[in-house]
Amino acid sequence: MTYTAVELIELKRDGGALPFDAIAWLIDSYTQGTVPDYQMAAMLMAIFHQGLNDAELGAWTEAMLHSGETLDLSDIDLPKVDKHSTGGVGDKVSIPLAPIVAACGVAVPMMSGRGLGHTGGTLDKLESIPGYTTALDPDRFRSILSEHGLVLAGQSEVMVPADREIYSLRDATATVPSIPLIASSIMSKKLAEDLDGLLLDVKQGSGAFMEDLQEARRLAKTMVGIGSNHGVAVVAFITSMDQPLGREVGNANEIRESLDVLRGQGPADLTELTLTFAEAMLELGGVPGGRERVEEAVESGAALEKFRDLVSAHGGDVAVVDEPKNLPEAGYEERIVAPRAGHVHRCDARTIGTASTRLGAGRQRKEDAVDHAVGITLLAKIGDRVAEGDALATVAFNDPALFESQRDRLASAWLIEDDPVQAPILVVERIS
Repeated sequence: MTYTAVELIELKRDGGALPFDAIAWLIDSYTQGTVPDYQMAAMLMAIFHQGLNDAELGAWTEAMLHSGETLDLSDIDLPKVDKHSTGGVGDKVSIPLAPIVAACGVAVPMMSGRGLGHTGGTLDKLESIPGYTTALDPDRFRSILSEHGLVLAGQSEVMVPADREIYSLRDATATVPSIPLIASSIMSKKLAEDLDGLLLDVKQGSGAFMEDLQEARRLAKTMVGIGSNHGVAVVAFITSMDQPLGREVGNANEIRESLDVLRGQGPADLTELTLTFAEAMLELGGVPGGRERVEEAVESGAALEKFRDLVSAHGGDVAVVDEPKNLPEAGYEERIVAPRAGHVHRCDARTIGTASTRLGAGRQRKEDAVDHAVGITLLAKIGDRVAEGDALATVAFNDPALFESQRDRLASAWLIEDDPVQAPILVVERIS
C-alpha cells in the first residue's frame, strides 16, 4: 500500500493503530528526507498523546533499528555489555562506569546521546574534552573497542540514522517524556550494537522524564521485554532523580567529577551508583569477581588508565586526565545562598537542570551550540544542614544577563525547613 504522512498523522491523532508497513514507510521516508521535520513532529506529538500498542512499538523499534547499518562485533572475544540512562540531572555515571567495567574484562560498546530537555547528554560532556571526537564510522568504532575494550561515541551517519534525527526533534518539540518514544529510541540504538547484555538506568523523580514510579516501572519493563524479544539479557534499575546526582551539573565540570570517581574520590551517591552498575554489568557479562573486582579496578588505577586510553583513542587531550583545569572554564562565578538556617528538604533536579540548560549547558533548539564551561556546583543537598547565608551552589557562566534571568529560578530549587530529613534512597528497584 501507499501512504501519506498526513493520513498517518490523522490516524494516530484520532487513536488508531498504525499498520506495520506504514510505520516502516514513515521511518524510511523521514530518514530519506521525503517526510519533513514538521510532519514527523506532528506524528511525535500524536504518539505522545495516544501512545503505541505492543505491535506498533515492536514495528517502530524494528524500523528504527534497520534504518541504517548495524554492528557485527562477533570478532571481539569478550562479553559485550552496555549501559544506558533515561536521562537525569548531574547523571555522568556512564563516563566513569565504562572504564571501570572495561578494566574488569568486559567490552563496553557504548553508543550515547546528547542532552534532552533539562537533562544532560554524555556526548556533550565528552566533547568538553578538547579534541574528543564522538562521531565515529562503524569501522573506527570497532577498532577502538577491539584495542581498548571500550568506546564512548555517538551514532554514526549510517547507524540508526532515524533515531539520531528523531532524537533531536523530540528535544525541540516537547515530546521527550513518552514511554514508546523513549523505549524505541534507547533499544534501537542498543540492539544495533550486537550486545550480550544491557543495563538500563531508569530515572524516577522530579528531575526525570518519568516522575511517577509506576510509569518508570512500565518503561523499565517495556525495554526489558524488547531486549528479551531480541535475545539480549537486560537488567533495569529504577533510581531516584529527585535531586541531582553527585555535586556537579554541566559538561566540563561533570568530566572533572567523573575523574574524581575514577580516582576513588567522588561523592558518595555517584560513586555508589557507579560501582553498583559496574557489578551488575560484570554479572551480565558472566565475569566473576563482583564488587571486590570492581573496587580493585578503581583502587589500582586500572580504570583511570582505561579512561586515559579512551580519550587518546578518540583524539582527545589526555592532559585533562591529570590536569582537569585544561577543561573549559567560565568567565564568571556567582553563589546561590541560603535565605535561612535549617535542613535542606528539597534540591530540585528539574529546576536546576532547566536553569543549567538556559545558561547554555544544554539546548533549547536542536541547532543550538552548547557552552561546555557552564556549570552548577551543588554545595548543599537534601539532608544537609545550612546556616543563613551559606552557599547552596556556585554557578559558573559566560553570559551575565543569562545568569540574572535564572538567578531566582535557581534559588527556588532549595527548600529549607527546621526538621532534619533523610536523603532519598538511591536505588528504588531492580527489574529483570
